[in-house]
Amino acid sequence: MKITLIINSLTYGGAERIMSIMANYWSAKGWKITLLTFDDNEIPDFPLDSDINYIPLGIAEKSRNAIIGIWNNSKRIRILRYAIINSNPDVVISFMSKVNITTLLATRWLNIPVIVSERSNPEKSYLGWNWQQLRKFTYLFADKIVFQTQRARDYFPVNLQNKSCIIPNMVVLPPIKKQSSDKFSTKRSLIAMGRFVPEKGFDLLLQAFAKLKDNYPEWTLTILGDGKLRPELESLRNELGLSDRVYFPGMVNDTYTFLQQADIFIMSSRFEGFPNAICEAMACGLPVISTDCPSGPREIIRDGIDGILVPNEDVSALAAAIERLISNEQERNSLAAHAPEITERFSVKKIMEMWEDVLVQVIEKEFRSQESEFRIKSSNI
Repeated sequence: MKITLIINSLTYGGAERIMSIMANYWSAKGWKITLLTFDDNEIPDFPLDSDINYIPLGIAEKSRNAIIGIWNNSKRIRILRYAIINSNPDVVISFMSKVNITTLLATRWLNIPVIVSERSNPEKSYLGWNWQQLRKFTYLFADKIVFQTQRARDYFPVNLQNKSCIIPNMVVLPPIKKQSSDKFSTKRSLIAMGRFVPEKGFDLLLQAFAKLKDNYPEWTLTILGDGKLRPELESLRNELGLSDRVYFPGMVNDTYTFLQQADIFIMSSRFEGFPNAICEAMACGLPVISTDCPSGPREIIRDGIDGILVPNEDVSALAAAIERLISNEQERNSLAAHAPEITERFSVKKIMEMWEDVLVQVIEKEFRSQESEFRIKSSNI
């Protein structure tokens, strides 16, 4: 099997991590994998099997205006088309909306099956009018559209839903390490992680934690990650009197070390696609609290069994749920005991079998189409 995978980059991110796992999994089976990225980063942030043909195309440049944008997109499609042809794939898989659109335009009339995958919440991730219209048009060319959740699928018209399926993210088992006495905090700790952007709702989390700080002085909050809102979040932390209780370590390579030393994981997002962070925390045996935001958490957390869901963007409800687990060690332990079951529910083997079922479907469909075309041509001779 020869597969060409396409994504904007392999810098740290949920979609990027999943694509690297898929590439390595299939490469380990002896399949020929080509991985194309739009950026020019020659050293990806995620490790790739040495047999994978990783090609950064250097076509991710931003355009200063609409005219330059048209030129850049035309060049981007042309370069991507040649790269796909040179990889000679049995099937192409692309991730993320704009990359999907470009890939579908680049593969037009190549007679190569194309699978595109939406990796965010389309209700909230507005692409801009032109890209929105292009997505409606080009997705008609896809052989299969893969969504992570039913809610994301429901956003699209019926004609696109009919050629789609739902495949959640896989959960990789965390590395087993010896327990260290050198904790990042000697106190009881809440932990969260993600990009410092509005949709992650870390401002809501800080406000919720501020409601509890006086009654539970032994608890701290650590938020892993970084981003454009860092100065604002640091300022809010200080305004709320949390400067000695909330830590921002930045981006860390080994998130599992931090997760395995924490007591409770919190996700305060306003919206998500399919949050890997929740899955990683549960795999580490952490009880989780998450906003019931669109979309993802409800598909992952079994409310009251391995985590707690709270109303979206409700600071008081978030604070109440945190206090509930802080004050109830028995419930914390019960949720934590069930949390690692996520690694079975969304195991790499199960999820990759779902992907391989889709591969078989689109390749067989293309074979039947070519066979039918051959018969028509033969009958006209």
